[in-house]
Amino acid sequence: MNFFRRTPAAVVAPEDALPGRTTPLQITGRHYVNGTSIKGPFPPQMETIVFGMGCFWGAERIFWQLPGVFTTAAGYSGGTTPNPTYGETCTSRTGHTEAVLVVFDPTEVDLESLLKEFWENHDPTQYMGQGNDIGSQYRSAIFWTNETQRDASAASRDRYQSGLIKAGFGKIETEIAEGGHFYYAEEEHQQYLAKNPYGYCNHGFCQIAYR
Repeated sequence: MNFFRRTPAAVVAPEDALPGRTTPLQITGRHYVNGTSIKGPFPPQMETIVFGMGCFWGAERIFWQLPGVFTTAAGYSGGTTPNPTYGETCTSRTGHTEAVLVVFDPTEVDLESLLKEFWENHDPTQYMGQGNDIGSQYRSAIFWTNETQRDASAASRDRYQSGLIKAGFGKIETEIAEGGHFYYAEEEHQQYLAKNPYGYCNHGFCQIAYR
């Protein structure tokens, strides 16, 4: 038995979550890399989807680099606490996971391409964490915004699950749920790896599994 192993807790119950605040965190709202707005309203042809892949720094960079992605933002989603701070989210007492808002033009990049990047750039079989980052704030999640996204996410999960089993890996723990409120993270977390090019945050689990 490993007495030093950390066992992550489940998502905090709403009645036990931190109270948060009524006022949103103040940010510029401009994407550091491409200059687009990271806040809506977005052009009418755009769709939005939110991904949780552990630390949002590396996850956001994956998506802003894709052709057809209009903008991205780092934030908190899937929980209870309104307008949480980074420090509050790190306590695992907000119910939120670190998440990335992806705003994309479906005529230029298809949903399957986004889902491929999602599955292949983190470990969806890890429960409540990514690598050494342990806690519900690092859980794997897809928060869909329409039924097409819901069905495609579930179907792609099943395909990847089949491949992972054949490769000797375990059960996918990814939460797939209807998107609720996306709370924008503080300015210093927006497009972090563009501002800090020597930073690193990308586990790349499935990229190894599928080679």
